[in-house]
Amino acid sequence: MFDFENLDVYKKAKELNKKVLKFLKENKYIDAYLRDQLRRASISMVINIAEGSGKFSKADKKNFYAIARGSVYECVSLFGIIFEEKQISKEQFQDFYQKFETISKMLLGLINSQKI
Repeated sequence: MFDFENLDVYKKAKELNKKVLKFLKENKYIDAYLRDQLRRASISMVINIAEGSGKFSKADKKNFYAIARGSVYECVSLFGIIFEEKQISKEQFQDFYQKFETISKMLLGLINSQKI
């Protein structure tokens, strides 16, 4: 087993990524650019957590966790645009928002724990 597979934030991010991909599959009417950006950002969140956990230096770990957190912010921003365009319900938006917020806080904890 790889170290990242034991991280709660990785598990939550991976589960949320599955939910995002399912949402995109079910909502093909969303603008193609937004769909592609959201898919990429959601996947980036997951893979940067995994890659960061495999780094040896605290600075490298911190950098990858910060990139993952940036991807979380990108996802939230994209969902905001989709919501403003009335292509997602308020309930769906709030559910995604809350899940991304939780992951963001967990990543901030990991970032702060990497004292250099």
